Amino acid sequence: MAEADLEIAEEIEHRYDYEPAHLAEILRSVKTIAMVGASADKTKFSYGVLRQMNEIGYEILPVTSNPLTTEIRGLKVYRSLQEIDRPIDMVDVFRPKEEFYGMAEQAIAVGAKVLWGQIGVYDDAAAALAEAAGLQVVMDRCPKIELFRPFWKPRLDLELNLPEKPGAARFTQNSGSTQ
Repeated sequence: MAEADLEIAEEIEHRYDYEPAHLAEILRSVKTIAMVGASADKTKFSYGVLRQMNEIGYEILPVTSNPLTTEIRGLKVYRSLQEIDRPIDMVDVFRPKEEFYGMAEQAIAVGAKVLWGQIGVYDDAAAALAEAAGLQVVMDRCPKIELFRPFWKPRLDLELNLPEKPGAARFTQNSGSTQ
């Protein structure tokens, strides 16, 4: 398939439209994130998000109902938001969207400032409840992706120098030679 035949989306379609500056400000303002639905399974998306967010400096408080998981990456695991013994800036939800309303109620109860629903996690009633209580709400987004989105802009002005098939020699226009 030729590059000209590729359809590259300018933007990913999301259920909710948030200004990039708004998301960036939220992610700059929070320090402590309770991650509800965190998993110790390295193949799970929540594990990768937890790892990355923790490595770049956020204090991550994993929350899971799995009684066999007591820590994830050396971080103490909590069974509920109510069990957490310090202020929570953001509640990041990796649970089915049907549980998001209950998570909004719990986030309000613990005094969180932000309720964030991961990709596929959204509920307009939950958002309305949380916003009425003074929380900022983001749904159907991943904070890890939003943190790195500014660096993922496609460079469509670059000329690709790919061989026609694996192992084939390629011609570079700048040098006029094959490699």
